[in-house]
Amino acid sequence: SCSPASRDRTADSLDTASMNDIKLALLGSEGAGKSAVLVRFLTKRFIGEYASNANSLYRKRISIDGRQLNLEVFDPCSQSGESRCILEEPQEWADGFIVVYNISDRTSFLNAKNIVRQIKEARIENCKGEVEVPIYLVGNKQDLCHARQVCEDEARSLALENKCCFQEVSAAENYQEIFNLFIKLIRNVMDHLKYRADRRRYSGSKSMAKLINNVFGKRRKSV
Repeated sequence: SCSPASRDRTADSLDTASMNDIKLALLGSEGAGKSAVLVRFLTKRFIGEYASNANSLYRKRISIDGRQLNLEVFDPCSQSGESRCILEEPQEWADGFIVVYNISDRTSFLNAKNIVRQIKEARIENCKGEVEVPIYLVGNKQDLCHARQVCEDEARSLALENKCCFQEVSAAENYQEIFNLFIKLIRNVMDHLKYRADRRRYSGSKSMAKLINNVFGKRRKSV
């Protein structure tokens, strides 16, 4: 059997491996441009508007701060704001979320608000206390500012209320801001995964210390 030290080393290597695997999910209603945001990040190209009726999973190797990461991004088909099925696949699988709305479409913002609430509720129900998860609320189509229906301050307040990060972008006009958005989220996810791993190790160490104390305490009493 392995010693506690070797078990800790195995756990550490597994934690390191899992922290090199980053899983993100993009959510948003039809017309918000979430797929355009994702394709802009993956290929630098802008694809314009299209509606997909299928779920897509994209994989990309990426280097951040000298670390090689295996990135997976889930792009489910768009759903109406009333539907809970958008979260059936990504809500437990994803380490981080990007929730996209169109700044010139108030309905898409209300749907995004609903999606953020659903993520929070799903984490409370299924994640045994690990409620906090990195979420970025993204207002797309900043180039349509002349037709704005969602005030930036309102979206920022929603993000603050739900402990999300917030940014407005234009998938049509600016690759660099999309790239930077994903890098910031990935770094946030890496910090979150490290915190969770450290907390598990601390909890395991406390349990081991309690066990050893119980065993040796009983021996002392019996002597």
